[in-house]
Amino acid sequence: MHPTEFLNVRLLKEIAEFINEETEIETMLSGALRKFLQGTNFETGWIFFISDKGKQELIVSGNLPEALAQNGCSQLKNGGCWCVSKYREGKLEKASNIIECQRIENVLAAKIGDNGGITHHATVPLQSGQERFGLVNVASPNTVIYSKGELELLESLAFQLGSAIKRILLTKQEQEIALLQERNRLAKDLHDSVNQLLFSVTLTARGGAEMTAQAEIKETFKEIQNLSQQALNEMRALIWQLRPSGLESGLLEAIKGYGEMLGLSVHSNVSGVINVPSRVEEALFRISQEALNNIRKHAGVTVAEIYLNVTQSDVLLVIKDDGHGFLINHEIRLSSMGLQSMKDRAKNAGGSIDWDSEIGRGTEILVRIPY
Repeated sequence: MHPTEFLNVRLLKEIAEFINEETEIETMLSGALRKFLQGTNFETGWIFFISDKGKQELIVSGNLPEALAQNGCSQLKNGGCWCVSKYREGKLEKASNIIECQRIENVLAAKIGDNGGITHHATVPLQSGQERFGLVNVASPNTVIYSKGELELLESLAFQLGSAIKRILLTKQEQEIALLQERNRLAKDLHDSVNQLLFSVTLTARGGAEMTAQAEIKETFKEIQNLSQQALNEMRALIWQLRPSGLESGLLEAIKGYGEMLGLSVHSNVSGVINVPSRVEEALFRISQEALNNIRKHAGVTVAEIYLNVTQSDVLLVIKDDGHGFLINHEIRLSSMGLQSMKDRAKNAGGSIDWDSEIGRGTEILVRIPY
């Protein structure tokens, strides 16, 4: 075996051992790219994820020269390139030399910093079987054409990364399924045990109040009945949060059903076709649950309005009420009314959330999640 081939095999083995231990995609890609750049003649690299709709996202990069790294890698994130165009057209099947890169040409023309001698790059599609994820781009200073051996090594890296991405995605999917099954089990246990016990206490207290003529004892039974009914309502809401019955019939139906369970009338207005990934749908539903809980507990009204606008790239959810409203200040933490929970859910789904509220003028929550 030629010494170079031996070194390449050892490098790929080292990368394989590394990515096999990783469970997060970005960490895995970043570490693997770093090892690849350290063990080859390539000095810089970056990886794009490209959605089925053609939307590109810079996931990780390594050893970028000043000109490409400026302003949060804005020069790489904006503009087009032959590699991305061919990828979108399904015409990029193997590692290739990129003769013209619009991004790098724009950097050179703008003279915004040291480009480190980077004028051209090589690219390879990132995929596992027929499932495609994006592109791996690498480059070396003052290099226009990369050798056949370098391109083959790049293809080997992409094969490893594609397989690792697929493994991590499948693992997360299995974890989500297991979590859903555990939620369903817990919801069933709560319904069959605690929920039934609280219902029995409510009926017993009602019967006790009707059986006694003593006002003081009657009042005690009524108080027990009220408390147990409140606990029963809270339990039903908790079961809904664990297992949202109705979500299989659509997001809006689930939101309306949850609102009705809380005693709220939910009016809805929809524009666009509701056809979003399940992770986005669940995030929107969980945020809506928290918002409706707040309306029931704090707003002092029984009507809520839901606006849902779905575009080709994102979904906007607006939840409004004309209730008491509130002020956000140092004395009222976000978490005190579940706002921090909603913010975290939106962030975890890759989106954002904002709210507008004033005392006596109600509250409006705006959630935007790309997909």
